[in-house]
Amino acid sequence: MAGGRRKKQHFNRIHAFSCGKASFKGEHSLIGGPGFSRVVYCNDPECFEAGLLNYGGNYVRSTKYTLATFFPKSLFEQFRRVANFYFLICAILSFTPLSPYSAVSNVLPLVVVIGATMGKEAVEDWRRKKQDIEVNNRKVKMHQGDGVFEHTKWRDLKVGDIVKVEKDEFFPADLILLSSSYEEAICYVETTNLDGETNLKLKQALEATSNLLEDSSFQNFKAVIRCEDPNANLYSFVGSLELGEEQYPLSPQQLLLRGSKLRNTDYIFGAVIFTGHDTKVIQNSTAPPSKRSKIEKRMDKIVYFLFAFLVVLSIIGSIFFGIATREDLENGRMTRWYLRPDETTIYYNPKRATVAAILQFLTAIMLYSYLIPISLYVSIEIVKVLQSVFINQDLHMYYEEADKPARARTSNLNEELGQVDTILSDKTGTLTCNSMEFIKCSVAGTSYGHGITEVERVLAWRKGSPLAQEMTEVEGQVEEFKEEKPSVKGFNFVDERIMNGTWLNEPRADVIQKFLRLLAICHTAIPEVDEETGRISYEAESPDEAAFVVAARELGFEFYERTQTSISFYELDPVFGKKVERSYKLLNILEFSSSRKRMSVIVRNEEGKLLLLCKGADSVMFERLAKNGREFAEQTKQHIDEYADAGLRTLVLAYREIDDEEYVEFNEQFTEAKNVVSADREEMIEEVAEKIERDLILLGATAVEDKLQNGVPECIDKLAQAGIKLWVLTGDKMETAINIGFACSLLRQGMKQIVINSETPENKALEKAGDKSAVAAALKASVLRQIAEGKQLLTSSNENSEALALIVDGKSLTYALEDDVKEIFLELAIGCASVICCRSSPKQKALAVMSSDIAIAQFRFLERLLLVHGHWCYRRISSMICYFFYKNIAFGFTIFFYEIYASFSGQAVYNDWFLSLYNVFFTSLPVIALGVFDQDVSSLLCLKFPLLYQEGVQNVLFSWRRIIAWAFNGVLSATIIFFFCIQAMHHQAFRKGGEVVGLEILGATMYTCVVWVVNCQMALSITYFTYIQHLFIWGGIISWYIFLMAYGALNPDISTTAYQVFIEACAPAGSYWLLTLLVLISSLLPYFAYSAIQMRFFPFYHQMIQWIRSDGQSDDPEYCHMVRQRSLRPTTVGYTARFEAKSKSTKERAGDH
Repeated sequence: MAGGRRKKQHFNRIHAFSCGKASFKGEHSLIGGPGFSRVVYCNDPECFEAGLLNYGGNYVRSTKYTLATFFPKSLFEQFRRVANFYFLICAILSFTPLSPYSAVSNVLPLVVVIGATMGKEAVEDWRRKKQDIEVNNRKVKMHQGDGVFEHTKWRDLKVGDIVKVEKDEFFPADLILLSSSYEEAICYVETTNLDGETNLKLKQALEATSNLLEDSSFQNFKAVIRCEDPNANLYSFVGSLELGEEQYPLSPQQLLLRGSKLRNTDYIFGAVIFTGHDTKVIQNSTAPPSKRSKIEKRMDKIVYFLFAFLVVLSIIGSIFFGIATREDLENGRMTRWYLRPDETTIYYNPKRATVAAILQFLTAIMLYSYLIPISLYVSIEIVKVLQSVFINQDLHMYYEEADKPARARTSNLNEELGQVDTILSDKTGTLTCNSMEFIKCSVAGTSYGHGITEVERVLAWRKGSPLAQEMTEVEGQVEEFKEEKPSVKGFNFVDERIMNGTWLNEPRADVIQKFLRLLAICHTAIPEVDEETGRISYEAESPDEAAFVVAARELGFEFYERTQTSISFYELDPVFGKKVERSYKLLNILEFSSSRKRMSVIVRNEEGKLLLLCKGADSVMFERLAKNGREFAEQTKQHIDEYADAGLRTLVLAYREIDDEEYVEFNEQFTEAKNVVSADREEMIEEVAEKIERDLILLGATAVEDKLQNGVPECIDKLAQAGIKLWVLTGDKMETAINIGFACSLLRQGMKQIVINSETPENKALEKAGDKSAVAAALKASVLRQIAEGKQLLTSSNENSEALALIVDGKSLTYALEDDVKEIFLELAIGCASVICCRSSPKQKALAVMSSDIAIAQFRFLERLLLVHGHWCYRRISSMICYFFYKNIAFGFTIFFYEIYASFSGQAVYNDWFLSLYNVFFTSLPVIALGVFDQDVSSLLCLKFPLLYQEGVQNVLFSWRRIIAWAFNGVLSATIIFFFCIQAMHHQAFRKGGEVVGLEILGATMYTCVVWVVNCQMALSITYFTYIQHLFIWGGIISWYIFLMAYGALNPDISTTAYQVFIEACAPAGSYWLLTLLVLISSLLPYFAYSAIQMRFFPFYHQMIQWIRSDGQSDDPEYCHMVRQRSLRPTTVGYTARFEAKSKSTKERAGDH
């Protein structure tokens, strides 16, 4: 049986690969020239010639830094930021007499901030380093000489080494396939990591090396490969292999790429041709682009504005300072005699007022630096990392079946999760399970299979079908049948008419027999036998392929063995009624391709007849039927339409008998085409196949179901209610794609559909004529016309508030994305509620699997990722940045107001260390807590009221209006703090002895007021308190008093103006505490009043939901319904909107009567 013969199976004539001596044409003639100069000495990488070539090793490094480059590169990265570079200039200037504060107090915060950011960079790079270590230290068997293979680390591989890769292992470098566990040297390769495709790719070695089946075969093996130089093209390869005196052309069919995985094959032998950074996958992995969110870009603009504003303030101050200084000494008279302008330095010299003004400008530039938050960037980075940790640890996004949690690979774009407008999704494996099940078939014009698909359930509702009760009864019968028989993967077919051999009693049993034989023969699957149970399983290139072979087995035609020239199966003999063994001679396989849309096998049966068995898409199969082969064509087409309506993937099955003369002629041409190595080789093969795949006799059609993943319709419904548009790309035919759209609620009854289709009768007629340029021009013109019509429909639908769906096929999409068309196509697509692209090619659907920022295991997790985490992250980051600018404007303007009061002299109102610790200690931690923990509403309410998500899409919380409002609040707070303090303390006796307030007391009092106001403002802004928020907010205020006492207790040389200021002056004075309270209430009162009015009369959507949670409105169903109704709009899709639309139409009909 197949299990014992696994390694002995032959595939000599199975695949359309070059097997003989091929001619060198086209690109192969370039070998040895520029761009094609690589020479590989197989199994002899240490030879003298190989040493001269000096190819790189297989060590791969993805880290950004090395030990030597970390400090210079990281510092360069930090000071590329304008804000950090500005603070660096200020730090340098602080060592000059221009500085209004001490150098240490200015440099230390910059060192802390830069150090924290560099520390984060170091941690992230160390993680990359650990990944590199893991990959580079993976092991693979390498030929050590004398036919002995031993495990070697990937990093130690060299160009020319021979490696043995075993099943389910990754390829360690780019290899040329020499042989495999199958004698004809085929292997299956999974390329999901490269192109996102889940279907396996088939590779085959040259016939010349296919006999290298054992380790010992390589004892004396020597060969030279000459090929193209390293490049990034994954789908092309040109080379030649010199073995002995012979030369053989190499093509992509022999190339195994690093990063792909060996599947369904016990082992392969390969020669290393590209290593390390020369491999194609690494050549493609360019340095990731710097991804910055829209919020960060706007934040940069605010920083630039503040910097410009700072410069303006400095210029204004320096002008006033210059004028006042010049007037200090006029005609020998001193205006401000107490400053002694007649005996002063250059900084205050009335005779050189212009120079003094310029120097004061530089001082002001340093002094007003506190308008710009130095810790803003590092705080945001810390917050984003912590937000990513919460995403990774969310158990609601953990897929237990595959043990896959959500994985945030980068934290740069967390807030963008809350601003998604459109989602582009593949269908197979994303919306569906990519687990195909044979569920229905049409044979000889009769439909078989009682299974009810998810789409059929929706279809019955959509058409207002009265069969709902009948469907329920059928489903009950199906479930009873399934309980009696154990389930089989890939087979969900129930029909007593043809199961268990009962097909013999059907009127067209002969056609059913041919149909099931075709399923058992026409494929490239490989049988495997479980040695314990004896049960046969199949390994195939795709789930569809496996489902067909399993269906044939379950219906009595059990494929069990494949040899070099035959395919064997058991079938039920209609004459004797018992199982018999059949063996067909396998002559050729004409492979499936996206352009051919079909596959065929040519076999000779036991009676000696030559048969061509073919299966393919209905769009190419019906036109190939013979006149006498269309007996069941109309019924089959009708069934195919029904299956497509049910969301099933269909294939048409047909056959023909071939006479020997025709086959000999075909085989000569086919062999010649296979052996040509040039760019048009595939076209030549297709032309030859086209000639024999004609005059077919129809047998019937198959229908397989790719089930939707759990929760997909519900997830799409919530995303639609949130105002997010979904574009789906699928390879299915248009009817299937449309009905799957209904199944997952992307489409609904009454929704107008804009269809852009290339398969119009006019275009088909042109294609038959064969003029490619005329066809292309006509197709483009047709697409443009259909887009224009769609835009007209879109305009009228916008006026009537109707929802539109855009459905476009792959060929039309190619033209729609051309430079001169894509803008108008995009306008149309953006205006539609949903977009479905059908008949898309794998290239059009290619996924950026290795570039994803966040990976989730199931589509339904997208609902929580966006509506909960996305909304929270957007709100937190927006509020955090607004608050950052508020607290710095409030602090910076108190400095500016004092400068006005002090004639712009450059005297700081605050102690040096008060200035330095404001941003990095007393006010920074509450902001980080806000960015990590704050929630406006709970996760349950985020999901219950999905329109809340639109606050992010419309950028409500980080609009210019909101930013300006926070900035105004900062200016207002600074005004109240400064003028209340000045007026209250200007002439007031402060100490017991009657002394008035000095600069040190004024500074300490104002600073106390600032710390209280900005921290209490934070408390008012937070909607979800945790103990951490309490700790950071009130702890920040308490730490200010502790610092003031501790710092004031130090030697006056250190504490300067803060010496004993709290213990001796502020604390004993009742006016200090009373003033603090008065300023606090006065500063917060405007914000409190504005918030109360705004929330009462002009509430945001999240505030309406907060009422439900906190104001007892949850008991008011009318209010809850009113809020929820705002989530349902006529332009959305999803089953909720669908039911609303149906209810509306029912009411309208009732009103008409």
